[in-house]
Amino acid sequence: MTYRSPLSGRPLVADTPHSLAAPGERWPVVDGIPYLRVESEGLVAVALDHLDAGCPDDALVALLTDQDSWWTGPATDLRELKQLVRERETVSLRDAMALLRFGPVADYFAYRWVDPTYLAGLALMEAHWRRPVRAFELACGIGHYLRDLGRLGVACIGADVVFAKCWLAKHWVAPDADYLVFDAGAPWPIADMRFDLVACHDAFYFLPDQAAVAAQLRALTADDGVLAISHLHNSAFREGAKGPARSVDEWQALFPDATVYDERALLDALVGAGTPVPTGWVDDPAVEAWSLVEGGDAPRAVDRGLAVPGAGTTLRDNPLLAEGAVTWPSNRWRDEYGAGCRWADPATADAVRARRVVDLPERW
Repeated sequence: MTYRSPLSGRPLVADTPHSLAAPGERWPVVDGIPYLRVESEGLVAVALDHLDAGCPDDALVALLTDQDSWWTGPATDLRELKQLVRERETVSLRDAMALLRFGPVADYFAYRWVDPTYLAGLALMEAHWRRPVRAFELACGIGHYLRDLGRLGVACIGADVVFAKCWLAKHWVAPDADYLVFDAGAPWPIADMRFDLVACHDAFYFLPDQAAVAAQLRALTADDGVLAISHLHNSAFREGAKGPARSVDEWQALFPDATVYDERALLDALVGAGTPVPTGWVDDPAVEAWSLVEGGDAPRAVDRGLAVPGAGTTLRDNPLLAEGAVTWPSNRWRDEYGAGCRWADPATADAVRARRVVDLPERW
C-alpha cells in the first residue's frame, strides 16, 4: 500500500527496508510500523539514525518513549524499555504495559475485553454488519477490535498517535493487521484509500478538531460502506460525564444523518441476542453515551460471529471474577465501567455474551 506524506502530500516510497521517503523527507518504519508524526522531528531523526546504523532495537526503544500530548502519567524508563525489547517474545501483555509505564491505561487495555464500552462497540458493528473486506480503525489502541475483525477475514489497518500501542497490538493482540502512527490533526497519510468499514471506538470525544476528523472518516468510507463511532459522552449525563463531552445538540450537528443508539441498548442486544433499537439524538440525562453509524442497512439482531466468540474458541474465566465475587482492577475502573458490566450480575443468563467467560489473547 502507498502512504502519503503528512507534510507534503507526496507519495511515500520505501528507500530502504526500514524507511519511507519523498523528496526532502524520510520517515522510519520500525517492526513494520511507519511512524509519521509531524511534530516529532527529533524522534524521527533519532530512530532513522539507529536504523541506518543497523540498530533496529535501539530505534524501537526510542519510539517506545513517545506518548500522547495529553499524557500526565509516569515517564518511561530506558532500562525497562530495553528489558521489554529483549524479552518481547516471552513477556505477557500486562507485564509489557507495566514496563511501558502505562499506569491506569494499562488497566483500561488489560480488561477492555470485559468492559461495557468495548462490548457496545462490537454490538454496534455487528448490528450493521455488511461483510466488509477492508477496515480502518482510528485510535485503535492495542488492537482489540482489529483482532475480532481479523478473525472474520477482514483486512485491517489500525492507526494511533502512540507507537507503543500499535506495537503492542502487532505483537500481542492482532498480529495480522497493518499499523500506522500519525496525528489525527495533521493531513492523513491514507487519504486516497477507501474502506468498507471505518471505525473510531471510545476515542472520538478527545480528538482535536472533531468536525475535520469526522469529515476525514467519511472520506475514507466507501460509497456502500459503514462508518461506526462508539461512546460519545453526554455532557448532560446526570451522574457526570466520565470524559470530554458534548451536548446532544452539538453531537447532532456533527452527525445529523446518523443512526444513533443509547449505548445501553447495544449492550442489551448483545446479551440477549436481540436487535438494538435506535433512539436518535434524544436529550436524556439518563444516557451516559451514544454510539452511531452512518451508512449501511437497518439494524439486525446481534446473533452472528463478531460479538460472540465462534465455536472452538478457547475461553477463560473472566479475570475479574473469582468464586462469584468481583475484584475491580481499581476504584477508577469500577467507577467508570462497573455499573454497565452485565457479567457482574450472576443472574445474567448467557455466560459468553455476558463475558463471565472471555476470549483473551494467548499471552494476556
